[in-house]
Amino acid sequence: MNSEKSLERDVPVRPQGPALDAVDDPGHEFAMRFTSSRRGARLARRLVSHRLDTWGHPYGSVINEEVTLIAAELCANAVRHGHVPGRDFHVRLTEVAGTVRVEVTDTRTERVPSMACPEPPGDAEVGRGLLIIARLAMRWGVAPRTGAPGKVVWAECVAVPAR
Repeated sequence: MNSEKSLERDVPVRPQGPALDAVDDPGHEFAMRFTSSRRGARLARRLVSHRLDTWGHPYGSVINEEVTLIAAELCANAVRHGHVPGRDFHVRLTEVAGTVRVEVTDTRTERVPSMACPEPPGDAEVGRGLLIIARLAMRWGVAPRTGAPGKVVWAECVAVPAR
């Protein structure tokens, strides 16, 4: 039995925030809840890549690969650092006016990633996820989760049209 709960929709999305209020492009949205496991994180990564492909950003394109990698890192962090037994994590992917935003929500309030992104020691095999996100994303951040305990870690990339 699949425990992933779909909140998927491909409907017009109205951007939020003062800088985007005047945008006429309705955009796209994909949202889904996943089990807080490595399997859930892997499925989330694959569905993000698939959704981007259906939105016109083909597999192998720069934006598809970058956003998929960012989503993979955010989901892995949600599973590794944001896991609370019995709680899922959520992924929301939107595209509005040429900006693709990926948000990953978990229920751990006390474990907030540092915006400083310190370099991991030497040849450590872990600790590079936020460095990858910081280098690939146009901008990223952390916000409190609304309506429930937890946080949202998000990143935005500019979608350059494929030629």
